[in-house]
Amino acid sequence: MDHRRLGASGLQVPALSFGAGTFGGRGELFGNWGDTDAWEARRLVDICLDAGVTMFDTADVYSDGASEEVLGAAIKGRRDQVIISTKTGLPMGEGPYDAGTSRSRLIRACEDALRRLGTDHIDLFQLHAFDAGTPIEEVLATLDDLVRAGKIRYPGVSNFSGWQLMKSLAVADRDGHPRYVAHQVYYSLIGRDYEWELMPLGVREGVGAVVWSPLGWGRLTGRVRRDRPLPEGSRLHRTADFGPPVDEERLYDVVDALDEIAEETGRAVPQIAINWLLRRPTVASVLIGARDEHQLRQNLGATGWSLTPDQVARLDRASAAPAPYPYFPYERQEGFARLNPPLIHAASTRATAG
Repeated sequence: MDHRRLGASGLQVPALSFGAGTFGGRGELFGNWGDTDAWEARRLVDICLDAGVTMFDTADVYSDGASEEVLGAAIKGRRDQVIISTKTGLPMGEGPYDAGTSRSRLIRACEDALRRLGTDHIDLFQLHAFDAGTPIEEVLATLDDLVRAGKIRYPGVSNFSGWQLMKSLAVADRDGHPRYVAHQVYYSLIGRDYEWELMPLGVREGVGAVVWSPLGWGRLTGRVRRDRPLPEGSRLHRTADFGPPVDEERLYDVVDALDEIAEETGRAVPQIAINWLLRRPTVASVLIGARDEHQLRQNLGATGWSLTPDQVARLDRASAAPAPYPYFPYERQEGFARLNPPLIHAASTRATAG
């Protein structure tokens, strides 16, 4: 398994990491994702470690903490072999300190995560969402304290906008606090919004992308195709409204292109979709999830080979979407590329490790 530097940090992470959202199985959303228990999770962790997948990502909100508990049980006795990534900030209850990233919430959330995971430190501790009600200075000072206490190694964020991330980095620089080294983002062949602002920011500021939902919320598994009903067992029947919006016509164009390349390469559709992501600038690691061993082994097959430049170009064309404002007035004008060299649109750049 290829390992890549996470942003401008010294942390090396595998190109593929395991997302433990299927662990625990509590609640309307996560119950439909999966209900992997500790025994099954240990088997999946075994397979991951054998393949060189050493980073495991979870969050306190996943199955109301049960995902962290199951992951902690699955890695028991081999903590030194794994990188633990978890997140906090989304609501865990109705109380005033059950959501957000205030000092009180962050300290308690970190302590709770350490207990559930059965460890004395978290390698990558990410804010699951921006908290507009808490001063950025308070958030960063608290994370600094947790780093100095040895409870977290690196801070990161998830689902921030460009201004939220840039403002946070500027305050960190001004006040001498650790910078965010990772941004956990939605990015897929049918969701390329990340490329317009967050990717150039990541390149310039040394923030590596950890990609969630690389298969477009389950739409790029090879089972969803034009003029066919959703497969009977698809989770999309119950979870589609929770996920990112999708333009169906563009989805089917992408699936058509994936099918053609699958025929040419002998690779599965999900493997091709993930391999495309692994070539993109700033992408340090792509999170793969699995409810069972078969799914996991198939997703692991996304590495160890490369799409050809022609195949990448065809996927780029099929998945391209109109530029959002403020880019669309200028994108096609002569001279725009001189003002905004190749970072503005990632399709013209070659992937880096962050």
